Amino acid sequence: MSIDFTALAQKYGTPLYVYDFDVISENYRKLKEAFAGHKSLIAYAVKANSNLSVLKHLGELGAGADCVSIGEVRRARTAGIAPYRIIFSGVGKRDEEIEQALREEILMLNLESEAEMERVEAIAKTLGKEARISIRVNPDVDPKTHPYISTGLHENKFGVAIETAKRMYIRAKNSDWLDPVGIHFHIGSQLTELEPIREAAQIVADLVRSLAAIGVEIRFFDVGGGLGVVYDEETTIDLAQYAETITTAIRGLDLTIVCEPGRYLVANAGWLLTRVLYEKRNGDKRFVIVDAAMNDLLRPSLYKAYHRIEPLFDGSDRGEASPADIVGPICESGDWLGKEVALPPTRSGDLLLIHSAGAYGFTMASNYNTRGRAAEVTCEGGACRLIRKRESFEDQIRLETEPLEEKQ
Repeated sequence: MSIDFTALAQKYGTPLYVYDFDVISENYRKLKEAFAGHKSLIAYAVKANSNLSVLKHLGELGAGADCVSIGEVRRARTAGIAPYRIIFSGVGKRDEEIEQALREEILMLNLESEAEMERVEAIAKTLGKEARISIRVNPDVDPKTHPYISTGLHENKFGVAIETAKRMYIRAKNSDWLDPVGIHFHIGSQLTELEPIREAAQIVADLVRSLAAIGVEIRFFDVGGGLGVVYDEETTIDLAQYAETITTAIRGLDLTIVCEPGRYLVANAGWLLTRVLYEKRNGDKRFVIVDAAMNDLLRPSLYKAYHRIEPLFDGSDRGEASPADIVGPICESGDWLGKEVALPPTRSGDLLLIHSAGAYGFTMASNYNTRGRAAEVTCEGGACRLIRKRESFEDQIRLETEPLEEKQ
């Protein structure tokens, strides 16, 4: 659909996140169809964009949820996603989080260490509930991605080595309180090369076969997420080849494939809309100062990530375009959204559209500098609606329990 971003800015103000649910639906359909003929569960990575309306929409399409906190589990349940479609991952689960997940009777807890297995077993015993588990295996494969989002090498904090995993599965098999139903790997995010995935899938599938030989029957083969998207000029992985790589690795095994996409489903279905405040120059350096900032979209500051920035105004009568840094009001030199962006001269009130902002945009936002987080809007079938109100000052201070007037 064609979205009238100018009208949305006038109605809801800026900064403003805008999502296209029709694009999300199409992305989900393409991935699900890639695994046609095989048992599969698309468990959306909630951390990418956890708005309840986004979760509800994906749940209605048939998606499950990959969660990394009990808060995300509760979000998925609140949005109507069934417990048997929810996976709880993460390296540092608290006892109370494990207990809540077991009470919810979710599909499985994904374990990342022997110490964590001990806690899950003890808590399951206390509750009198058998815990369905998977174990995250670290295949020590270089994912060829940004080091901050690489997760499959031995120096990363995620998962356990093959030999450790074998030991954990044997213990789980012999436990009265653990049911080892799954195996999991996730080598990194924003993956644009197929070979690391192929290598990791084969390593983990071979582990499944060796486990079956000793009586540990795995039912869920969780390949994680990480499918890359186009931010600039990346060549992305063909979905048919991706699915074939996974299915070839597990040939002969009776497994349900679990895939945990986040960025792939929502990144390019979202935009951040911002308004120009002023222009300034420091010597030869041109800055365009806008009302969005690093607290709204952290990825450029955190990863030096690129997001295409498009002017939503006709600058043809304003002179030639020239490079400008797009910066926000935050009191940090690292507060930038784009570097050396070719723009015509701008005026106060002009709108800029930041692309590929549907994933890890709002979910990484903060109140730094006591700035309220942006509103969120979705468009579907030609109609747009508000799905999160703009955060007010009162919203920000609501939990602060000792206002000055009470001390006087």
